[in-house]
Amino acid sequence: MSARFMSLLAVLVGIGVFHPTTVWPQPGPALSRRNASYRIEARLDPETRILEGRQVLTWHNIQSQPATELWFHLYWNGFRNNRSTWLLEDRIRGRSTAGKDLGAEGWAFQRVNSVLQLPRTPASISGVAAGGADPVPVGPVDLTPSLRYEAPDDGNPEDRTVFAVSLPQPVAPGETVEVELSWTAKIPRVFARTGYRGDFYFVAHWFPKLGVFEGDGWNCHQFHSATEFFSDYGVYDVELTVPEDLVLGATGRRIGLEASGDGMTTHRYHAEDVHGFAWTASPVYLDLTDRFDEPGLPPVELRLLLQPEHEAQAQRHFEATRAALLHYGRWYGPYPYDQITIVDPAYGSGAGGMEYPTLFTAGTRRFNVVGAGSPEGVVIHEAGHQFWYGVVGNNEFEHAWLDEGLNTFSTARAYQETFGERRVVRRYLSLPERGGGRGGFLPLRFDDLPLSRQIYGNRLDRFREAATSDDQATETFRYYPSTASQISYSKTSLWLATLERYLGWETLQRILSTFYQRWSFRHPGPEDFFAVAEEVSGQDLDWFFDQVHGGSQVFDYAVGRADSRPFRFEGYREGDDGGLEFVAPPAGDEKDGLQEKLFRTEVMVQRKGDGIFPVDVLMTFEDGSEIRRSWDGRGRWTLFVEEGPSKLTSAVVDPDRILLLDLDATNNSRLVEPRPTLPAYKWGSRFMVWFQDFLQTLAFFV
Repeated sequence: MSARFMSLLAVLVGIGVFHPTTVWPQPGPALSRRNASYRIEARLDPETRILEGRQVLTWHNIQSQPATELWFHLYWNGFRNNRSTWLLEDRIRGRSTAGKDLGAEGWAFQRVNSVLQLPRTPASISGVAAGGADPVPVGPVDLTPSLRYEAPDDGNPEDRTVFAVSLPQPVAPGETVEVELSWTAKIPRVFARTGYRGDFYFVAHWFPKLGVFEGDGWNCHQFHSATEFFSDYGVYDVELTVPEDLVLGATGRRIGLEASGDGMTTHRYHAEDVHGFAWTASPVYLDLTDRFDEPGLPPVELRLLLQPEHEAQAQRHFEATRAALLHYGRWYGPYPYDQITIVDPAYGSGAGGMEYPTLFTAGTRRFNVVGAGSPEGVVIHEAGHQFWYGVVGNNEFEHAWLDEGLNTFSTARAYQETFGERRVVRRYLSLPERGGGRGGFLPLRFDDLPLSRQIYGNRLDRFREAATSDDQATETFRYYPSTASQISYSKTSLWLATLERYLGWETLQRILSTFYQRWSFRHPGPEDFFAVAEEVSGQDLDWFFDQVHGGSQVFDYAVGRADSRPFRFEGYREGDDGGLEFVAPPAGDEKDGLQEKLFRTEVMVQRKGDGIFPVDVLMTFEDGSEIRRSWDGRGRWTLFVEEGPSKLTSAVVDPDRILLLDLDATNNSRLVEPRPTLPAYKWGSRFMVWFQDFLQTLAFFV
């Protein structure tokens, strides 16, 4: 046996990778393939903000091709210096921190100290030695010399967010390999909703995390400013040693707590069938609990880690979480875990509004009124991500719309079902204060100004900014950074709301529930969603998805002209005897008596954009009657001609607002004659805007 082998074995045995007395729970029935599981041990130094960690990854090859390498993410190296891909892209978005003086404490890094392949037992090796002998054990093998950094997306030599190691022997289909990594990481001052602020910590994507093996290679993208994450499911057993005064919450369930006697405490957490692990700690958290119990759905324990200044909003956080679990559970399928943790991040930390397995961050302010959108809207959205992202594990690097868009649509609907329509809320007295922030800490809600779910909840205003940007089918990490979120969130939510109105809510609900249940704990792509939509609806929807996903078409239908004039027949027509007769126009006093008075109505409808969608046209007349006509929307224009006894008053294209992707609703209707009150409305509204600006300017000096 070689000296190198003996030295490596001595290291493994002598150090004791994990506490020998730790007894981890036996995993329950598997909901996922559990092909990437982790045992992690990490210790926080609060003075230096350094994490020292060691982990064992157990990876099972579920593909039909062998793997000769392992590829890992080191997300925090995106905050290592101002030449990382993350920060270069963030500058394009106009919100980069790269030009600011962060100081040494503001930056971060992740360093892998060693990578060892642990001995492979016969049970983990499917091959046999020559001559039919028993499988040859492999390891421990030091893989550290083979470590290299990769930049598969942009070739940036300064980016260190992906690394790979070569294996001495391929991992064949069905085989398992265990790899031990030791590492050091410096926690950043909060970047991308992870890091520290003062004694508050929110720590996500903090350990070397395996990419996803897809047979033809590793799906392991660099960390990009406008994208999130992608990984396989597994079982996580995690030990975190932190100062004893910190209240700690994490993915999964705490199964142990042990004081070490040196002012530190070790927290042990266990989570099954998750694809990540995040944790948070703060000495000031209020640690509150509640419960979700609804007929027909499994019970869930709710844990809320709340900032003290938001204590009065505790039940609002719980109520919104229950609303998400209830509506998503009934619409799509039950939440599969028995607990969930809600985190109220510290004021000014920048860690709010983010999802992680069985844990999410909310976001609120002191004095927030109901109807302002937070915490309720934020909580519903992030809790909803437990379904779209947590359970249905799409690739957020490439197809972020599959979770963000589906969840934005679902959030708007669940919010309205629970709290009604949002209201306009303005904030006054822009003074910084803990838990309030600039932008005004005194809110005023205008109950007479509702915000439509279909317009505001689905973010039509934001979609306008990116309507002609990248095709949605483009990989998300390749989107132009400043419009990426509009394409993933707003556009998808709007085309889902359009499908809801086109197919009906019952059909769309069955599409989403079928997709959720069929692809739980798996990695679906766009074509999988489209296939479910066509299967459930029984319709060919390629014409729709090719435009909203495969292209960047702009939808804009307009009433170009609407006219209605008195009309009397003149000329030849067939008589009662089958012959032709001439009808002359009446003369003099006979004009009003010889023919029935008719109006000839002409309505011209235009397709101003390049998007095509079938639309209805509604014509309303002075006697209250209506005529509705349909158009396939394919031509650049069409003309509707009607004759009747009443004069047209208005014409509307898409009167039911089915096509919520229509960018300009102001040209969807036309009056034949303008209302005499319109000038008053015009100048009255202008005066109110001027008066409001005057009052806000005056408030600056008060």
